[in-house]
Amino acid sequence: MTTQIQKVLLTGKTHTTLNRSETRRAGEDHVDMRLTTPNDPTLVHAFQNLPLHPSAEQLFAGAWSACYTGALGLVAKQRKVQLPADLAVDIEVDLGMSGSAYLLQARINAFLPGLDPSLAQEIAHAADEICPYSKATRGNIDVSLNVSTS
Repeated sequence: MTTQIQKVLLTGKTHTTLNRSETRRAGEDHVDMRLTTPNDPTLVHAFQNLPLHPSAEQLFAGAWSACYTGALGLVAKQRKVQLPADLAVDIEVDLGMSGSAYLLQARINAFLPGLDPSLAQEIAHAADEICPYSKATRGNIDVSLNVSTS
């Protein structure tokens, strides 16, 4: 059973996209990172504009969002649904406290523009069921899943 965070100390955020074709430099004090998927090395997950020294929460959010994005693709393929080229996943992981205990909580924000809202919800929740990071956190930390189609 999880406990609610009473005070957020910091939030690690990531914005993940797929197959980003444009090249953009992050800037002097930020980096861009690209990860591949084990089953499909041509599928690239792009994390852009990360601080040079990201927090553990931001790295966790980044790994989780890459995994979750891959799960979206797998669920869509199983259902014979074409995901939008401009899909994105934002994950925010908070480090906080409840009394003297340190805790985590997270928000998954899936952007599936152009999909039917009920289909997008179905795909997003099914992806959450099969994503190993979602499975690992289920019941251990508070997680909300938000889906947007516009």
